[in-house]
Amino acid sequence: MTDTTSVPNGWVCLYPQGDRVTEDNSVTEDNRATSQTVTMSLDNRGLAYADGFFTTMGVIDGLILWSDYHYRRLVSHAEALQLNINSEELLAVLQLYAQQLEQGMLKLVVTRAAQNVRGYGYTPNANGSDCEIWLKATAIRVSTALQLSLPDGNLVPIQPYASAICLSSQIACLPPPLAGLKSLNRLDNVLASGELQQIKAEPLASKLASTLGEGLLRDMSGQWVEGTMSNVFYQLAEAPLSESKTASSIHKNDEKYLTIGQWYTPSMAQSGVAGVMRQVIIDALSTTQYPVIIRSLQDEDLPKLTQLFFCNALRGIMPMSSLMLLSGDVVDFESV
Repeated sequence: MTDTTSVPNGWVCLYPQGDRVTEDNSVTEDNRATSQTVTMSLDNRGLAYADGFFTTMGVIDGLILWSDYHYRRLVSHAEALQLNINSEELLAVLQLYAQQLEQGMLKLVVTRAAQNVRGYGYTPNANGSDCEIWLKATAIRVSTALQLSLPDGNLVPIQPYASAICLSSQIACLPPPLAGLKSLNRLDNVLASGELQQIKAEPLASKLASTLGEGLLRDMSGQWVEGTMSNVFYQLAEAPLSESKTASSIHKNDEKYLTIGQWYTPSMAQSGVAGVMRQVIIDALSTTQYPVIIRSLQDEDLPKLTQLFFCNALRGIMPMSSLMLLSGDVVDFESV
């Protein structure tokens, strides 16, 4: 596996060695950075069959955020998809790229190597588990002005309030071991994200349109599972609350935002992606008065919601002020 510390401008193949990346000398005056062209075989199984997985890592001050959790993802996904990955070595290489990037995003894509077997199958030997590993580094702002301190002392970015909407798109129910994986087959999320973008582009008869930040998705069984790009946590009216505060008065700048009241999150056992930030929050609250409860979110629960936030490893916590239901009714969580 290549261990160069130079940050690629675009995609680079970490394994097999990066001979699939070549420099493009036709760099214009407006684009002085080194341009690279990636050559990928049309036999790549990620392209042909979505045979692989990906993970997206935030980088701040040259460090991969939640690197232990991303390492667990490498290990668990390699095992589930029967891919041969040296996760410790790969993470060490990623850390080198993170040091050079300083702040931004690393996107890692792992696919099964091309097979001699025709069609979907792969050889039942070591060659069948060989991989291609691709990396893209992007310099972007990851941190936010506001950060929330978790009960375990770690800091997580927290975004400004936004509104959410229930989408009509549905995501697939999958068998084990595929449920919960961040596999390359994300067509259901692609269509759902397209629906959300279409709603944002059309004027709504309420102020929701200008603040719309995320869409809530059901799976094919009818349970509400996650956002288009995130996991979801929620509180219900019957959940225990502090005597000194009600759900409507808890502000996201309050350090106790996550520790007052009972938070729930849907199971990933049959659908959705078990995200890194989701697990970070579950672990951080595991020793508090109200550990997170894994609980399905049904239609009848939606009018009873008192708090709702989405989360992912790049954006941290995304608190919602309201949720528009499929009926057009709006559930308000907090005045902002």
